[in-house]
Amino acid sequence: MNWKRFAFVFLIAGSFLFSGFDPGDPKEKETLIVNAILKYLELYHFEPIEIDDAFSEKAFDNYLKSIDGRKRFLIQSEVDQLEAYKLKIDDETNAKTFELFELSIGIIDQSHERAERLFNQVFSEEINLEKEETIELDSDKRTYPASESELKDYWRKLIKYDLVKRLKEKISAQEKRVELEKEEAENPSEAKEANSEVAEKEPLKSVEELRQDALDAMRKSYDSWFETMAKDRRADKFARYVNAITTVFDPHTDYFSPKEKEDFDIRMGGKLEGIGARLSPEDEFTKVVSIVVGGPAWKGKELAVDDLILSVKQEEEDPIDITGWRLDDVVQKIRGPKGSIVTLKVKKPDGSIVDVAITRDVVNIDDAFARSLLMDMPGKLDKVGYISLPKFYSSFEKEDGNSCAEDIKNEISKLKNANVNGIILDLRSNGGGSLKDVVDMSGLFVKDGPIVQVKPRNRDAYLYEDEDEDVHYDGPLIVMVNQFSASASEILAAALQDYNRAVIIGSNSTFGKGTVQRFVDLDRVYRDQSDLNLGNLKITMQKFYRVNGGSTQLKGVEPDIILPNNYHYIDTGEKDYDHAMEWSEIDPVNYAQDVYNINNKSEIVNKSNERIKTNDKFELILENAQRLKDNKDMTAYPIDFDGYSRYIDTRELESKKYENLFEDKLSSFNVYNLDIDKEYINFDDSRIARNKDWIEGIEKDFYIEEALMIMKDMINTQSGAKIARL
Repeated sequence: MNWKRFAFVFLIAGSFLFSGFDPGDPKEKETLIVNAILKYLELYHFEPIEIDDAFSEKAFDNYLKSIDGRKRFLIQSEVDQLEAYKLKIDDETNAKTFELFELSIGIIDQSHERAERLFNQVFSEEINLEKEETIELDSDKRTYPASESELKDYWRKLIKYDLVKRLKEKISAQEKRVELEKEEAENPSEAKEANSEVAEKEPLKSVEELRQDALDAMRKSYDSWFETMAKDRRADKFARYVNAITTVFDPHTDYFSPKEKEDFDIRMGGKLEGIGARLSPEDEFTKVVSIVVGGPAWKGKELAVDDLILSVKQEEEDPIDITGWRLDDVVQKIRGPKGSIVTLKVKKPDGSIVDVAITRDVVNIDDAFARSLLMDMPGKLDKVGYISLPKFYSSFEKEDGNSCAEDIKNEISKLKNANVNGIILDLRSNGGGSLKDVVDMSGLFVKDGPIVQVKPRNRDAYLYEDEDEDVHYDGPLIVMVNQFSASASEILAAALQDYNRAVIIGSNSTFGKGTVQRFVDLDRVYRDQSDLNLGNLKITMQKFYRVNGGSTQLKGVEPDIILPNNYHYIDTGEKDYDHAMEWSEIDPVNYAQDVYNINNKSEIVNKSNERIKTNDKFELILENAQRLKDNKDMTAYPIDFDGYSRYIDTRELESKKYENLFEDKLSSFNVYNLDIDKEYINFDDSRIARNKDWIEGIEKDFYIEEALMIMKDMINTQSGAKIARL
């Protein structure tokens, strides 16, 4: 089927609307939504694809994954019923029918009811924790159960696995408490206050009592989960169906129901989940898609992008499994008053499962803005400027109206007045932001010229150029990035790399998001009716390209110098998404600069690589990265108590070797505030405390230590560089 055939559908959409359209009929409204979505995709998506059987197959796979990605509900005969429509999604859409969706509603509801019944059956039976067996948690390695009895056996294993995990956690927590009490008893003078707190705690419990506590918590958690699933609305199911279609185009093209768009606007507006993280649904999970700079999660540094949230625990309460919950229900559980603690059980990209305790608070705006420091390495390197930029913010985001480009210009001015010999710009974990500001900011380091190409569909790319001939900093420059540096961060790093203006250092590559999305209101397709409340489509309309013609999409920016991190052997970023748009290239544009060309880059790179090879901390990082990759690849877990305990104890013992990598202050370099900033910092105790925490974190950061060594090499070999002092 081709797009011309769809054109007829849209021509008749208006007559359908006014031929007895009932806005209260969900089926008629759903037809309007899909018609409008496909209209926008046809007109505006950067890379529209043929709506044919191949497309239908991908959409079907997406949908099946969204309704039962972990294969806990459906049995094979039900999957077979659905698969009869695997190649018909295109035909149904054209005919304005949703037979697959209608069939799936009944099957989904029936499967949820059956799962609750099976859970209750298994839960009422004796759970043998001594029997040695394993559970496979990677659904791609399992088939759908052939029968209800097979499904029940998988539920038996799931429940046993959950019980073993909970019991092990409770026993370990009690053992740690006993150990702490023993230490305090041996040093009573040092722990008098702590002893009084311990005395108020409940008595120690037997293993059987702890097991019963775990069972009670499981019952409460699963009851809440099944209750939530029972409240799943038709609109929620339909949104999953529609997004199974839209994400075949690319992972960033999504349908937002009116309620979801409202929640999105709230989150983007800063009224976040109480922890400072932005979340999105992914299959049955809730995924962390960004960490809000200055927020509680950002300060804690434990929660990270791509973490999957498995459960939520309030203070003094048992954790609640939120797998399969609607996003708005998850958000309600995570939100809470300032000062309260919420504990999230999260699954890391490496497969490890950890508890992350976060004290809810308001986002501290100061931490989100550009700020600078002075650094030196006694006897090796004097006066280097360091600038941290957590995100590319615009003027409307800051009370005094300054944009990040303007603020970076101010920080550069302060550092130049301090006579720095080089500048390090830290864009690690900077998820991007304002396009105008990244263009202006890149222009601070070059005289003028193109910074990035932006290409709409079926049109030539147009340039965003630095039109300011002033060069605000003309000396040695290093840009630090990592796998979470995205969008605007990638534009700046790519431009300065192409211009040979800076040395880019960081992880294997940056995130690789080289596309631009816009929201469109679906009501606008039906111009004579403005109050249909159909929702919005977030649609990929453009692509970023470097001045050398290559895209930042998928590949990201590969640094000049790779600094290994814990994700060194694990694919992260855009390339980890299903249906991610491919890397591509267009014609380069003319670009050149003579402010500071790094003609000795290969020498600088070689020296850094030799240091990395002999650096104990980077050696440990690579060891840990391999360990995390191995853990990620292991998907079958023992579920007898002894076997699971040995497995967990072994993993914890292995991890201890890497726990303190960033705990010790490094003696190789010093960090100072600029004199001009001290009056502002010393204004109140909260600013003093935040500044102290920031500096202490930097003093332990051996990535910055290596950046300073690279800067030393740049300065020492400066005679080999072409420099124009302005």
